[in-house]
Amino acid sequence: MYTKAPLKTACGLIDQLHIVDSDVDDLIAELIQTRQPKIVGFLNQHGYNLAAEDREVLTHFSQIDYLLRDGVGIKWACRWFKQDPGMNLNGTDFIPSLIKQANGSDIAIDYFVFGTTSPWLENGAQKLVQGRSVHTLNGFLDETEYAGYIARHARPEALVIVVLGMGMPKQERLAPILRQAAKGPLLVICGGAIIDFQANRFERAPALFRRFNLEWLYRFLKEPRRLFGRYVLGIPKFFYYLLAKR
Repeated sequence: MYTKAPLKTACGLIDQLHIVDSDVDDLIAELIQTRQPKIVGFLNQHGYNLAAEDREVLTHFSQIDYLLRDGVGIKWACRWFKQDPGMNLNGTDFIPSLIKQANGSDIAIDYFVFGTTSPWLENGAQKLVQGRSVHTLNGFLDETEYAGYIARHARPEALVIVVLGMGMPKQERLAPILRQAAKGPLLVICGGAIIDFQANRFERAPALFRRFNLEWLYRFLKEPRRLFGRYVLGIPKFFYYLLAKR
């Protein structure tokens, strides 16, 4: 039902991007009014590298219905392939905005948050849904358990919004499984570290870094050992992959 033509290379993800030029609220309204199961994801430099290096990861990214541009690296990639990059949309800002607008609607919503671990999971999930009820599971279970959990707890008449805070590429692998198992309207959102940010486990970059698209640099300075491969090695690889497909 959701099969798309397989992409041959990661550069095909640039063509797949859902470009937003001005009004994010219009996109959010479209998403929360969906009557079909949909996946929202974010493509950044790290995700592009993963897709370029692993065909299975590329397949999972290609199955995302709304793939949004995240970060200056993908902005450069869009320019490189002569495409308008549109607005920068990262999950840390976009997902809370979507939930705020969803809470202000008259739509019945069931929230599910899967990822990270206690106590960050419960604290971050509660803050993210802004006072609403939320169902949670940690991010280290067998993938089949998440769809069953939704089936047992979701109301038939409700829009199910699932935020996956598992990191790449696990969340992109799980998202199509949840969509395929859905019995009604569903939004699966690949949120990366959104829950840890909401729970203040990880510190968000100051506004000055975000203004100049340097949030990645701030994160690297805070956690150089963990993020060495992603940025010190990953950024040169990213440009190599772009040059190779020019």
